[in-house]
Amino acid sequence: MSKVLVPLAQGCEELEAVTIIDILVRGGVEVVTASLDDNTIITASRGVQLVAQKTLDEVIDDHYDLVVLPGGLPGADYLQADPRIIAKLKNTVEMGGLAAAICAAPKVLVSAGLLDGKQATSYPGVIEKQPAHDMQFSNESVVEDGQIITSRGPGTAMDFALHLLQKLQGADVRQTVEAGLVRA
Repeated sequence: MSKVLVPLAQGCEELEAVTIIDILVRGGVEVVTASLDDNTIITASRGVQLVAQKTLDEVIDDHYDLVVLPGGLPGADYLQADPRIIAKLKNTVEMGGLAAAICAAPKVLVSAGLLDGKQATSYPGVIEKQPAHDMQFSNESVVEDGQIITSRGPGTAMDFALHLLQKLQGADVRQTVEAGLVRA
């Protein structure tokens, strides 16, 4: 079974966080949500309260197939400022895993050096202002370049989450989950 870490920072984008978590769980992925500090009650960017399962310190040393960052502000700023997140992203990729981010969170991947020489996307204006070295910006909804997957924002969260599910569990699982969502 694939295992995924979703760090939840205060001020994260709730639609993105919940969509990522929900789609992956529906597809049989083990999802671990973790707060950055001892407060496991997260007040998201629109005031919705989310509850993290653990603190980051409790799960930081565990192995994950994917670390995925919801965006939103100031959530993405808190993720970017946390050296544990930067180190975990780098380590996950070095160990053959995936790193993914949506909306404002791809700037965390820039800080980790994971978008150098990559094609990526983000919420408009986020990573174009401070791009990674030799990064190519795309306006696509979801961009995969090697072990890195990025997406644009709340409106692309479903496509992003389904892409992550397919990457982890295969096309058949994605199709089954997507059919159950009645998207068309």
